[in-house]
Amino acid sequence: MRAADETHPDGRGNPEIVVCADAAAVAEKAARRVRQLAAAALRDRDRWRLCLAGGSTPRLLYRRLAEPAESPGTTAHVDAHADVIDWSRTEIFFGDERAVPPDHADSNYAMVSSTLLSSAEIPPANVHRMKGEASDLDAAAREYETAMIGAAGPRFALDLALLGMGADGHTASLFPWTTALTERKRLCVAVDVPKLGARRLTLTYPVFEQARRVFFLVAGRDKAATLRAVIEGPALYRDFPAQPIMRRLAPVTIFCDRDAASELSSEEP
Repeated sequence: MRAADETHPDGRGNPEIVVCADAAAVAEKAARRVRQLAAAALRDRDRWRLCLAGGSTPRLLYRRLAEPAESPGTTAHVDAHADVIDWSRTEIFFGDERAVPPDHADSNYAMVSSTLLSSAEIPPANVHRMKGEASDLDAAAREYETAMIGAAGPRFALDLALLGMGADGHTASLFPWTTALTERKRLCVAVDVPKLGARRLTLTYPVFEQARRVFFLVAGRDKAATLRAVIEGPALYRDFPAQPIMRRLAPVTIFCDRDAASELSSEEP
């Protein structure tokens, strides 16, 4: 077993763990919390900055966010109006993107467009997509970093970063033992992922470490052992890139289904 990594010391943050019945319940509970955070943020600030993830569980979440908070005509709908997201004051960013055009089936932007952007009234200028179709991904990464700083200033900070976690412990396109894991200055980089034979764009640790809040969406029994290792095991961020984000001292909430939570010693699934 490798020693704990020194670049990312084991801060042993205390993430909130919300165990749900299944992936649909994960999306529903997370959607409720996202709405609450957006409403609270927009009471204090003119803009709310949200970073979106790819994957099947986030897909369910985006469909929920595109719907009314409650069914129209019910008392709950009337009471929930304060938690409806003001999309006109929301800026959308992406945690990563594949090297494909924006209308490709594998594109994170295409997935978000079909599930959220096509229904929610988000001004196109508020949606900052990564140009995965660019012939020079390094230049595209620098362009995206410039757009982030242009939107929020040199001390860029997300209000909320939505992230998933793969069975291998990756999050965004921060994959085990890839060069992006050691980046401490850039906000966005192009990265080679040898196990996939692919090149991608990804935001870096500094962005997720500075985000005001981070929500992880984790579903599936194939992720149970990894989730336990990330939360309860030794600090090995090169093996489990999601680990330093889940363990950061700032607020983190992990929404997981019973299958994903089944090996956690601290939770009863």
